[in-house]
Amino acid sequence: MRLKDNRPVGEHEFYCCGARVLIKGGKIKVLTEPRIKQCPLHEMLYGTKELNKASVENSVETKIQTFGFCCEDRVFSDSKIVPYGSSEIISVCMKKKILDCAVTVCEGAGTVVTDNPRLVQAIGARLTGIVRTSPIRTTIKYIRKNGGTPIDANTAKIDQTQGMLKAAELGFHRIAVTVASFDSHSIENIRKVEKKHRFEAAIFSVCNTCADKTDAE
Repeated sequence: MRLKDNRPVGEHEFYCCGARVLIKGGKIKVLTEPRIKQCPLHEMLYGTKELNKASVENSVETKIQTFGFCCEDRVFSDSKIVPYGSSEIISVCMKKKILDCAVTVCEGAGTVVTDNPRLVQAIGARLTGIVRTSPIRTTIKYIRKNGGTPIDANTAKIDQTQGMLKAAELGFHRIAVTVASFDSHSIENIRKVEKKHRFEAAIFSVCNTCADKTDAE
């Protein structure tokens, strides 16, 4: 499927193949070189054999045109992309009642709390590490309609610790939370909140292509 004349709205910064990418004013700017040269999964999805700034830009453009990435008509499909992705694992665990809800991140909405496993997969299926984002009205509307709660719809703030607190406030006890490598410092805060409020947090470390030794420590 290809979305007609689709252009992103707002301002969004994220990682793709370890390259930092900025979308602003409807344009894509690849800020850094990718951290990897080749990825079998990326090649399968986007047909890219060698990764560089140009191929990263082309891949992001494909996501925009095909799936409405960062656009007002974003496609939310809960089809499984890989059997081992975080969103796939979390959604299966939620369906089997192993986990109550998830705290995840969506471009155009920021940190989102949901107990809908299909929404978890629809958000995360083709998502890469979102550093910051801005609100997209239609995305937020869809998420709310399908059982999701952005922690701050006005700013689309990303704060996984606050997301955990919101999940606890909503009455959930076994909570999955995704944490990108560049936000790894928040894991310590999440564990403190977990201990204080006596819930169980299953932390899923995601988007580790750009992780360095400091992030790992």
